Amino acid sequence: MSQILVVEDEQHIAEGLRFNLDAEGYQVQVVESGEAALDLLMAEAAAFDLVVLDVMLPGKDGFAVIAELRDSGRFVPTLMLTARGHPEDVLRGFAAGADDYLAKPFELAILIARIGGLLRRRQWLRNGMTGDAVRSESSDAFTFGAKSIRFDLLELRVGEQTFPLTLMEANVLRYLVQHEGKPVSRKALLEEVWGLREDTDTRAIDNFIVRLRRYIEDDPGRPRHLLTVRGVGYRFVSLPVTKG
Repeated sequence: MSQILVVEDEQHIAEGLRFNLDAEGYQVQVVESGEAALDLLMAEAAAFDLVVLDVMLPGKDGFAVIAELRDSGRFVPTLMLTARGHPEDVLRGFAAGADDYLAKPFELAILIARIGGLLRRRQWLRNGMTGDAVRSESSDAFTFGAKSIRFDLLELRVGEQTFPLTLMEANVLRYLVQHEGKPVSRKALLEEVWGLREDTDTRAIDNFIVRLRRYIEDDPGRPRHLLTVRGVGYRFVSLPVTKG
């Protein structure tokens, strides 16, 4: 039985989530603050299969909570609840490390479907990590040089190192790889990957790319794979030309 941590300070929403998720067969624990959530997750992150995390919380907000979790190496799937009409919250959440988002007010059926999707992916990852034979059979990977992106396992391998990826980080990399060599506009990333309208502030995308460069580039300050196309967006190059 999957265990879900709900981080929500509005009591009527928290109790409604507890009741309905209990009815779906999940074990649910509710806390009302970011600090309380971090106390639990830092000590027992493995005890939870998913976190439903509100953005607006007393004390540490949802952005701070997810950022601290990811920085500490805890990658429990996290669905953020954001205010309607604030797409910048969505981008900030993804940049901090959220896996999915849902705007308030939300339809219960959609919330349950999103939770189910994240939990299924978590189970696939667990099944896929049972041995090298299983890993080698997957074709959902892209290798360039000494680096390999495993989209199915949400991880990036660089030599002997392995870096966990959030679902959105993997989705962004997949989109850029699929359009290798071509300029990808910020508008395309907003609409095709994040599902947001084009007039959203794009600075969060730039910050997101900076984060990805830390994983991919040997020297993030002088990128060779995730290139900036001035005035447009970004371009992925798997085999950069070596200047002689």
